[in-house]
Amino acid sequence: MDATDEVIELCRDLLRIDTTNTGDLETSAGERLAAEYVAEKLAEVGLEPQIHESAPGRANVVARFEGSDPGRDALLIHGHLDVVPADKSEWSVDPFGGEIKDGYLWGRGAVDMKDFDAMVLALVRQMRREGRKPPRDVVLAFLADEEAGSTYGAQYLVEHHAHHFDGVTEAIGEVGGFSVSVGGDQRLYLIETAQKGIDWLRLHAKGRPGHGSMINDDNAVTAVAEAVARVGRHKFPVIMTPTVRAFLEQVSEILHIELDLDDPERAVEKIGPIAMIIGATLRNTANPTRLAAGYKDNVIPGRASATIDCRTLPGQSEAFEQQLRDLVGPDIELEYIHRQAALETTFDGALVDAMTAALKAEDPGALPVPYMLSGGTDAKQFDKLGIRCFGFSPVRLPADLNFGALFHGIDERIPVEGLQFGVRVLDRFLQQS
Repeated sequence: MDATDEVIELCRDLLRIDTTNTGDLETSAGERLAAEYVAEKLAEVGLEPQIHESAPGRANVVARFEGSDPGRDALLIHGHLDVVPADKSEWSVDPFGGEIKDGYLWGRGAVDMKDFDAMVLALVRQMRREGRKPPRDVVLAFLADEEAGSTYGAQYLVEHHAHHFDGVTEAIGEVGGFSVSVGGDQRLYLIETAQKGIDWLRLHAKGRPGHGSMINDDNAVTAVAEAVARVGRHKFPVIMTPTVRAFLEQVSEILHIELDLDDPERAVEKIGPIAMIIGATLRNTANPTRLAAGYKDNVIPGRASATIDCRTLPGQSEAFEQQLRDLVGPDIELEYIHRQAALETTFDGALVDAMTAALKAEDPGALPVPYMLSGGTDAKQFDKLGIRCFGFSPVRLPADLNFGALFHGIDERIPVEGLQFGVRVLDRFLQQS
């Protein structure tokens, strides 16, 4: 079976395996069944995959596909097997049904990121059947727990099984290589060269506990609520990073948009559906997400807390923390619950040339550009090993599809033709990598 046909079958199978990650070991479905499926598919074509379970049910698969020149540095291709939860009542299809309709393959994980997992599997299987080798060793990693911070996946492998990545200097994974139509027969292809840092924080306020009927001028709930309101309404200053600047300069020229680097938001407003992603990379952000206080309706608690999802630009984490402390005030305690550094590399080199050539060969209207992801991926863990990471999971999308809204969204789906396009691009890319 040709890889462009098999990718559909592989993706359907993966979508039908529930790998829901709630962030809690007790309620997460785990990745074990999906990991065993992937390992079986790799073993069928003569590779020797290893499964590493970091906790019961939380499984990772790693295999090395030897290249024709073992003296060259290796390439890592990584994807995660877990997905965020899906409420079936909100969907028009079964989120774990792997249904094909209207030219799309539907299901939780269709774009995040079992589509890429299936592309890689299909291509590797075809190459092995045909006796083809990549020009250099390729390490394949199918990972657990990306959707909750990578603790049981990439982080676990980096800390306990780093030998798998010996000789690896570059990597590709999510989220990049997807198309954005810009009129005529031209499409931007956003290649991720940077991603914001993750700084998840809890704010804690202390006060004087007491009876709810009494006057209380030292109320912890009031204090944390006021701090949260200040954070939620605050707009942090624009900071122009090299990646965002390069993106805006290139896209403004392509779209004939006037770009004022002192006021880049005006240009961002004119770039269509991707404005939401790009706009979030102009500055540090802090969004309140949870509140916790009290244990009885008529008791004023002595402590109240709030969770803030903060995303920081490369090199800005420490300065941001000081800005946040000034914003919430001296009486509010800050506690980090998850902290991962931002990443940024340059849009150059042989690997970028290979990406660009592969895209243009399959789509003559392709215009590859660098961009920064407003979220984070497993690349943060591999960066600790000195690996240069890119987001490159290529897919050509219909002009009217709001791709960004499908990540963690309802009715997540991937165009079947986009899956097949991705396999062809990856094949060309690997030949030139």
